[in-house]
Amino acid sequence: MVPSLPPQIAVIEADIDMIKRSSTKYTVVITGIVLFVGYLVVRPKLPSISITAAHLDRFYYDQASVLTTQLTIVVKFKNDNTKAHVSFSKAAFILGFHGVEIAELASEPFEVKKNSSVEFNYQVESTPIPLEPQIGDIADRSIKNNSIMFNLKGTARTGWRVIEVVRSVKFWLHLNCDLRFSLDGNIRDLHCSNKSK
Repeated sequence: MVPSLPPQIAVIEADIDMIKRSSTKYTVVITGIVLFVGYLVVRPKLPSISITAAHLDRFYYDQASVLTTQLTIVVKFKNDNTKAHVSFSKAAFILGFHGVEIAELASEPFEVKKNSSVEFNYQVESTPIPLEPQIGDIADRSIKNNSIMFNLKGTARTGWRVIEVVRSVKFWLHLNCDLRFSLDGNIRDLHCSNKSK
């Protein structure tokens, strides 16, 4: 038979367990209050992603139904907050031509300081891509009409850093834009951001 603890020791152990549970609850509550107060003080704005420049450097579709293309795309990550840094991670965008994946544009995690922005200059060069007849017809018509359209779609995870040791809840920004070029490489009507409608 296992000897039972004296009543005084059992009470002390029960009190310690109760204190541990209470301190955990208080820590969660205090952390929540700090985040809420930080949000009220800073009133952070939503960061943004946009395409600020794009150029079609090469678009070649041959008689063997093979496409090769090269583009320059500048992606801006902007932080309009004057009191909070912003972190970006898992930024990845797929460049496509009428459903055919051309390339993935990605970056390592990074931060954007208060009231500033960071630009990434992506040089995108495809390997030779065999096209299905239907997509090949679209490529032919695009050349004849002097209007070549790509799609850029992707996401980036972001969040504010109000205090050095406290980070906000993370959330996702989504980008989905059509990029239309003429054969001379210039882009037409560039309006591409996560706020675009």
